[in-house]
Amino acid sequence: MQESEWLAERFEEHRARLRGVAYRMLGSISEADDAVQDTWIRLSRAGADDVENLGAWLTTVVARVSLNRLRSRKVRREESLEGHLPDPVVVADGAVNPEDEVLLADSVGLALLVVLETMAPAERLAFVLHDVFDLPYDEIAPMVGRNAAAARQLASRARRRVQGAGVREPGPDRRRQREVVDAFFRAAREGDFDALVAVLDPEVVLRSDFGSKRAPIPAVIHGAANVASQARLYNNPNARLIPALVNGVPGVVVTVSGRPFALLAFTVVGDRIVEIDGIADPERVARVAASVLAQA
Repeated sequence: MQESEWLAERFEEHRARLRGVAYRMLGSISEADDAVQDTWIRLSRAGADDVENLGAWLTTVVARVSLNRLRSRKVRREESLEGHLPDPVVVADGAVNPEDEVLLADSVGLALLVVLETMAPAERLAFVLHDVFDLPYDEIAPMVGRNAAAARQLASRARRRVQGAGVREPGPDRRRQREVVDAFFRAAREGDFDALVAVLDPEVVLRSDFGSKRAPIPAVIHGAANVASQARLYNNPNARLIPALVNGVPGVVVTVSGRPFALLAFTVVGDRIVEIDGIADPERVARVAASVLAQA
């Protein structure tokens, strides 16, 4: 086996982890893939002769590439992300192939991604690498140009942001989560307000991203009654609901008269929906849900 082939095989062994780091840093699968590709280019040029721990070396490189991409963004939303959702990972529900499983393993809840996007780049990197990927602070410190104590403070500050946002993790039973989502749409079709409220957590949050369009409803809505009152928007006689997994939670891709219209993701805890994240930008839906739409 030639050295280039051996190096490519070793890189593929780490690709899923590298993609996971980059996605959490950048909130975009396409940007994450670009960061991973940049990492491969750097490895292919440098070689691995002087690398003792290839996995750690690659993680450092993809983290730095992602950090540079974050810093180069012209606009970073500091405090409020109302009206914006990061690109989700969308795969077909019910027929998950091995490649899709890798995507799901790389995914992270949209609620957490929204919080991550309020962080300064260095905070985000410290939190992602330490709290998600277990890197020690002394390895993180050089990436952000600080000492280990400062890196610890960055991660701690980011952690407080996450805790303060009240991010909730869905349960492990996807089948039961899908049943709750189905009950939501059934109640919406029947116009049963009480049934809608029954499947919604009292503190449920509906977050909507309409892209550049003028939003017909507020970007963020709180409370079961307020969210239930918007359910009529999901009940269009020309709409088709295509089941999907969106960052690992039950969702639907909505088409109207055969054209992409919206994407909805539901976070279910216990037997109630605690969060609904929706993208109602047809062009963006067509892009992020391309594989689901193609199969449908």
